[in-house]
Amino acid sequence: MKFRPLHDRVVVRRIEEDTKTAGGIIIPDTAKEKPMQGEVISVGPGARDESGKIVPLDVKKGDRVLFGKWSGTEVKIDGQELLIMKESDILGIIEGKASVRAAA
Repeated sequence: MKFRPLHDRVVVRRIEEDTKTAGGIIIPDTAKEKPMQGEVISVGPGARDESGKIVPLDVKKGDRVLFGKWSGTEVKIDGQELLIMKESDILGIIEGKASVRAAA
């Protein structure tokens, strides 16, 4: 099945972080928080402005993004757990290989 988001919606797959701390302690699944970064799988065509013109999205397929802890709607498509969110729920695009962690 193919899924194409509408308007300014984005489909994101969460990127799992390490299950081990810097000190070598393994974090069990029950204590882990859901990751707040993911990879953009699909994007809609864009939102319409006041004049009816479509404004394209800033994110594109393949971008690594950072989003809020409670952002998006969780769905399961073809056995994959994905998030569907508006582009405005995305905080930014992660460039490079750095891992981003939320402050406690």
